Amino acid sequence: MTEIENTDDEPSDDVDRTLSRAETTVRAAGAWLAAGSLLLVVSLALHPPPSPVPAEFMAIIAENATLWTAVHWGAALALTMLVIAGLLVLTAGSRLTETWWTMSAWAVLVVGALWVSTTAVAEATTIATAAAAGDAATFEAWQLFAEGQGIGFGFLAAALAAIAADQARSAIPITPPWGAWIGAVAAVAAVVAYVVLGAVLGIAIGAPIWLAATIVMGLWTFWFGVALARSESPEVAAVEAGSRRPRTA
Repeated sequence: MTEIENTDDEPSDDVDRTLSRAETTVRAAGAWLAAGSLLLVVSLALHPPPSPVPAEFMAIIAENATLWTAVHWGAALALTMLVIAGLLVLTAGSRLTETWWTMSAWAVLVVGALWVSTTAVAEATTIATAAAAGDAATFEAWQLFAEGQGIGFGFLAAALAAIAADQARSAIPITPPWGAWIGAVAAVAAVVAYVVLGAVLGIAIGAPIWLAATIVMGLWTFWFGVALARSESPEVAAVEAGSRRPRTA
C-alpha cells in the first residue's frame, strides 16, 4: 500500500516542479523584458533628431557625440536584454508559447532584436567616429549597413504586435486587454512607419510617427514585463504540466 501511494505522488511532484520552473523562468524573462524596454524607451527619447542629408546628419552626430554614443550603446544593451527575455520565454514551456504563432513571434523577436543591436553598435562606433572625423565615404557606407540591419526593427515590432494581440485575446491576460490592444496597434504603426513610410517610400513623416509609436509600444512592453515578473497567474504555468492531473489513491 505504501509503494502504491508513493507511486501516485510522483506525477504530482513532477507537475509541481515543472510549474515552478516555468513560472520562475517566465518571471525572469519578464524582468529582462521590462528592463530592456525601459532602457530602449529612454534611449529613443534622448536620440538626437536625424537628417536625410548626409552632411547635416554628420554634423548633428559630431555636435552631439557623447549623447549619440551613449544612447546607441544604451539601445544595444536594451536590445540584448530583449534577446535574453525572448530566449527565456522560448525555453520556459509556458502558455506564452502555447500556439505555433506565439512561439514564432517570440523567436522573431529574438532575431529582430539581434539585427537591430548590430545597427546600434555600428552607430555608436564606426559611424560616430566617421562623423567626428568628417569621413563622408566611411560614414555613408556604414550608414547603409546600419539601415539594412535596421530592417530587423520591422520584425521586432511585428513580433511584439502579435504578442500583444495574443495577450489582448487571452482568457487570462497579463495586462488589461485595452492596454494590450494599444500595444498591438502601436507596434503595427511602428512597422508601417519604419518599413513602409521610411524604408520603402522615403516619406519624412514616417520618422516622427515611428518614434511616437515605438515609445508607446515600449511602454506597453515594459508594463507587460513588470506584470510577468510579478505574476503568479496560471497564464505562465507550463502547458505540459497543466494538461496533466495527479492521480488519486
